[in-house]
Amino acid sequence: MIREAWSIAIETLSWIQLHRLSERLALAKTAKQLGIENPEALNLAHKLVLETTRRKNLIDYIISLALPRPLDELKLGQQAFLRLFTYEVKILNGGLKRAVDVAKTGRSILGWREIEELEETLGKILSIQLDQALNGLSDEKKVSLLTCHPTWFVKYCFKLLGRGEAIKLLEKSMDAPPTYIRINTLKASEEKILKEMESEGITLEKVNGLRHTYMVVKSEKPLSRIKSFKKGLFYVQDKASCLAAEVANPKPGMTILDVCAAPGAKTTYLAQLMENKGKIYSIDYSKRRMKVWRNEVNRMGVKIAVPILADACKPLPLTELADLVVLDPPCTSTGVFSKAPSTKWRLTKRSPLGMAELQWRMLDVCSGHVREGGFLIYSTCSITLEENEVLIERFLRWHPEFKLVEASPRIGLPGFRGLKECQRLFPHIHNCNGFFVAKLQKQ
Repeated sequence: MIREAWSIAIETLSWIQLHRLSERLALAKTAKQLGIENPEALNLAHKLVLETTRRKNLIDYIISLALPRPLDELKLGQQAFLRLFTYEVKILNGGLKRAVDVAKTGRSILGWREIEELEETLGKILSIQLDQALNGLSDEKKVSLLTCHPTWFVKYCFKLLGRGEAIKLLEKSMDAPPTYIRINTLKASEEKILKEMESEGITLEKVNGLRHTYMVVKSEKPLSRIKSFKKGLFYVQDKASCLAAEVANPKPGMTILDVCAAPGAKTTYLAQLMENKGKIYSIDYSKRRMKVWRNEVNRMGVKIAVPILADACKPLPLTELADLVVLDPPCTSTGVFSKAPSTKWRLTKRSPLGMAELQWRMLDVCSGHVREGGFLIYSTCSITLEENEVLIERFLRWHPEFKLVEASPRIGLPGFRGLKECQRLFPHIHNCNGFFVAKLQKQ
């Protein structure tokens, strides 16, 4: 099992680096490629990939002190193995015995010649003292390595939140957030679903301020393998995402546009709050993600959603005005680095500005589909100003027919730059994804 897990992990890290895939996609591609279905091996591989990727800058820094040439001059398999070795031996403090075992595993997967080239480097990595290795670095660089975030992002957070608060955020982003679920009252009463889940070994804790959201305290099995999940009795959904749907406050009989709708979390919750009465046009540009959307809509028992494959940066193929438009556009995902750590290594300090231009085009298009008196909900899982408050300020200057209204229920902090009607959630304060939501009404 160990050899299978390491084979998957090495290949998955190589796919991530070569094609800039997400951890989940790269892992699925690798498992299929290698024909490995052992759930224990897949779970271990997933953990190895996630934790190694999470600490990539620190791991690469340690390797750079031991490797006599640039890391990217090695073969992809060797690079991946070195990173996994460093994680096991230095981050987890595996020691000499673990180092020997890992080297044997690597030799059985990559071949003795590949590992022989690295033997001297492996010994040096084992002897490095991390405290001494960080001496002499600037404060931002040291914080960057100790919290495993890009230096540009550390500087950004220092400026946004102040050093002390920023370090709390950065440290919290190293931990996996709790798992939240949303009970699906389209299938049964909340009380009945909770009893059924309890009988399946699931312990839940109600989230204050939200209607159907619970934190998973304990689960005897992976949630996706229990009967309640397959029956569509709940949806695994972060509480920040649930907040956005409740801020939208859809009513039965409404016409709604759910823009960037896949994989279906918003569509299914909007339909639930509408009691399956009305119409939801769910728009997304990705055929692959819309296949997932179809599966989720069917699993959750949604009857009022219509899928539309379209690019929301361009005029939408709809003439009907909506009572409510919900836009959750692509973003830098700076609020979910804990869940998708590979994202942070693909971004640069200019990424928020570039993403904000894409978001602006979508927001501008969406504004034309809101009826008078209707609402436009804008949300991201980013903490940057450029993608949130600054973008909303720009929108209000160009669209004076809209005004900010209270985004309630309130479970987060007021928006920055005086936009107190908006809400912000932070991982270190609210124990969930970093998030922003604004609610605008068309006059």
